Amino acid sequence: MGDLRAVVVVDYQNVHLTGHHLFDSTRHLPKHETLVDPLLFGAALIQARNAAQRPGMAHAVLHKVLVYRGLPAPSQDPDGYARNLAQRAHWERDPRVEVTLRPLKYEYARAADGRPAADATGRRAVVSVQEKGVDVLCALALVRESQEPGTDLVVLASSDSDLAPALDEVRRLGGAKVETCCWYDREQGRGYQLHPTDRSRPVWNTRLDEEAFRSARDRTRY
Repeated sequence: MGDLRAVVVVDYQNVHLTGHHLFDSTRHLPKHETLVDPLLFGAALIQARNAAQRPGMAHAVLHKVLVYRGLPAPSQDPDGYARNLAQRAHWERDPRVEVTLRPLKYEYARAADGRPAADATGRRAVVSVQEKGVDVLCALALVRESQEPGTDLVVLASSDSDLAPALDEVRRLGGAKVETCCWYDREQGRGYQLHPTDRSRPVWNTRLDEEAFRSARDRTRY
């Protein structure tokens, strides 16, 4: 049985923050110090996945890592905007990595008279910031890549239950094999696995432990 050409679809914020909060070695660190390097993450995932296969089962080879992530607005967070672009440029030095950035959605505060309120820096005061549309991009990528003739395996890296219908659709359409992965704290017996809607037909899930999270961290100073 030949090797499987694998594509990993990464819901970046979900992967980063889930690992950050789950493990003892990182949950108390600043979030920007626990960034995940997509290529290192993909390599750790495929290594763990292959190690867990029964003898005689096909092993996967990393072909592509598709990353989907929110992008701060340059008018509101110029430093965050610049860091995100620098991180994308750094990660895409390897041709297997493709990073897609989608603008974050800002909710702005208003003064009592209804006019936009400003913060101490003179910028519009922000009430909340959210990613919008990243889950849709991940779902579209999962379905699209599963139909590519040169793809044998697509792994969805996310614990977002909103993506369960995308798993269902890939299995309905056929094509490439679909799997999931999740961070898993072995000492606590705790993880955040994404399941398809129909749990009577489970998909293979690769559990990635704290050692895998440490090996996937991006320690570059941006």
